[in-house]
Amino acid sequence: MRSNNPQNRELSFWAAVFTVFLCMLFGANAVAIKISLAGLGVFTTAGLRFGMAAAAIYLWARLNRKSFRIKKGRIGSLLIVCTSFTIQLALFYLGLNRTNASRGTLMVNLLPFFVLFLAHFFIPGDRINRRKFWGIVLGFLGVVFIFLDRDNLTSALRSGDLIVLGAAFCWSCNVVYIKKIIDDFEPFQLVLYPMLFAVPFYLTAALLWDDPMVTRVDHRIVGSLFYQGLVTARFGFVAWNTMLQRYGAVSLHSFVFIMPVAGVILGGLVLDEPLTWNILVALVLIATGILVVHYRPRRLSPAFPLGRGY
Repeated sequence: MRSNNPQNRELSFWAAVFTVFLCMLFGANAVAIKISLAGLGVFTTAGLRFGMAAAAIYLWARLNRKSFRIKKGRIGSLLIVCTSFTIQLALFYLGLNRTNASRGTLMVNLLPFFVLFLAHFFIPGDRINRRKFWGIVLGFLGVVFIFLDRDNLTSALRSGDLIVLGAAFCWSCNVVYIKKIIDDFEPFQLVLYPMLFAVPFYLTAALLWDDPMVTRVDHRIVGSLFYQGLVTARFGFVAWNTMLQRYGAVSLHSFVFIMPVAGVILGGLVLDEPLTWNILVALVLIATGILVVHYRPRRLSPAFPLGRGY
C-alpha cells in the first residue's frame, strides 16, 4: 500500500476490537523478549527471532506475488535503513536485557515523540502544532517520573533505561528517513530486507559476545521466540497492513496508546515486575501523550505502527 493514497474509513465495532487486540499483541512484545532472554543470549535471541520473522514474511510475500525488485538508484537508501535497523534493535535488546519489560516498554514508546520532533525539521509540512507540542510535553514528563522512581532501582536498570532510550531515538531517525523514501518501495521490503541484513550480524555477534549463547531451553522460551517471530512480526505485519488498506492510519492510530498500557500491565502480571506509583504515573502521561498526538494524525505510517512490531 502506498502512503500517498490513504483511506480513512470509520472502524466497525469488530474492526475496532481487532485493532485493540493487535495493539495489545505489539505491546506484549517486550515481555516476550524478556522471557526469551532468560535462556538465550541477547544477540542469539535477536538473530533467531528476526531469522524466523524474515522467513515467514518472505513466504507471505512469495505467496502474494509481491515484487522483490528494488528500484534503480535506491540500494543506497535501503542500506541506510538496514544499518539503522541493525543498530536500533541491537540497542533495544541490550537495554531490555538490563531493565524491566515495563520500563523498557515506556521508554521505547517515546518513539512517536522523537519522530514528531525530528519530522518538524526534516519533513516539509510536518510541523509541530499546539496539540503535538502538548503531547510531546506529556510524553517526556513520563520519562521524568521513570527516572525519579527510586524503588528497587539498580545501576543496571538505569543503564538499561538509557540504552533503550538511545534505541528509541535511533529508531525515530529511521522512521523519519523511511517517511521520506517509502513511496519508492513496497512497504514489506522495508521490513524484510533490514531483517535479512541484520540476522548475519546478530548471529556473528552471538558467537563473539553471547557467553553462553544458550543457558536453557524450555516451552516458555520457545513459545516467546515464536511469539516474537511469527505473531508480532509475521501475523502483526500482515494484519496491520490489511487494516491500513481498509481503514487508513487516522482510524488505527487512535488506538496506539494501548501498546504501552499492555506492556506495563503484562510486565507486572507475567514477569512479576514492580508497578510503582512512578511507573503508573509515567504510563498515564505517556499513553495520554500518544493519544493527544494521534488524535488526528494526517500521515500513513510505514509497515508497522512506528516500528513497534519489531
